[in-house]
Amino acid sequence: MKIAIISTRGIPNNYGGFEQFAEFISVGLVRKGHQVTVYSPSYHQYKEGSFRGVRIKHIYSPEPWMGGAIGSFFYDFLSLKDALKNKTFDIIYDCGYTSIIPAYILLAISKIKKPIIITNMDGLEYKRTKFNRLVQSFIFWEEKQAVKLSHAMIADNMGIKEYIKFKYKRDSEFIPYGANVPNNFTHTCLELFGIKPDKYYLLIARMEPENNIEMIIAGYEQFFDDKPLVIVGNTNTKFGKKMKRKYSKLKQIRFVGGIYNVETLNALRHYSSVYFHGHSVGGTNPSLLEAMAAKCLIAAHDNGFNRSTLCDNALFFSNATDVTNIIRLSVSELGEYKQKFVPPNLHNINTIYTWDNIVDKHEMFFKNIMQRM
Repeated sequence: MKIAIISTRGIPNNYGGFEQFAEFISVGLVRKGHQVTVYSPSYHQYKEGSFRGVRIKHIYSPEPWMGGAIGSFFYDFLSLKDALKNKTFDIIYDCGYTSIIPAYILLAISKIKKPIIITNMDGLEYKRTKFNRLVQSFIFWEEKQAVKLSHAMIADNMGIKEYIKFKYKRDSEFIPYGANVPNNFTHTCLELFGIKPDKYYLLIARMEPENNIEMIIAGYEQFFDDKPLVIVGNTNTKFGKKMKRKYSKLKQIRFVGGIYNVETLNALRHYSSVYFHGHSVGGTNPSLLEAMAAKCLIAAHDNGFNRSTLCDNALFFSNATDVTNIIRLSVSELGEYKQKFVPPNLHNINTIYTWDNIVDKHEMFFKNIMQRM
């Protein structure tokens, strides 16, 4: 098969979840004998034409000077336009549905059956609080068009699959993200942040309101512990700058910026006392799977997406008071919860969320769709 992957910020990953997903899926499919092209924005620091056997197509993106939402609109549209013009792809795999609806509509009008467009919806984008009501309404309209016009849909979380079925009466294929279980952990890197094993709380997230960062900080602030709250994430966003201005004066709250070294991230996760996961509008979040793989005691925002991934193998919070109550737990209580929750989470990573399994499921689904079309 010849497959194009669009609507990510390119590979190798230096940005986030969909980019990591695109990297693992594309490399895995190439190893299975398929020809895969990943579209990458012109500003990406990796300028080569291939990566581990995956072809890289660089497309102009005005995002650096135009801003994220508008810039990605043009980049995503130009990527799909180029992929359609190529006429050699069997499948165009769209990682997210915003920005390219005009091309979807053109495809539907022309009644083209090849290439097959498969959309991975990710999360409920229209619920992201960084968007005003007008933008949220537009994105909700885009969601409806994507479900209606895509040849097939993939849901990365059972909550998303059920949402598509309930809201639009359409079936989708459940294929989650994957995660690798680290072979070992080294705590020497913790010295760079002035922290010690089991003596800090950890939060890793994009600096966006829907990740409930302020809720977690507020809960921590209500009961200052001798353990610092370490926050990993790029603070150059509007919301990130706001959080840093508001809370960085508090010594125990430490914004350490974005970290992309996998070994460092795994060590930070593994040696944390509690890993806080505040994501609320996405599907199966990659950072949550990575926390499970790193044997973290996880405290997650209580919503259907996180429950679907974690089952009951975590502590859950809905407000700042819940966060405070988690921080008040004694060392022995935290130890008991860790013994209870970590083994089943690790079992699920090793049986459900392996990258080999995820690649196999994509290959099988793509082949089935091609046969049906």
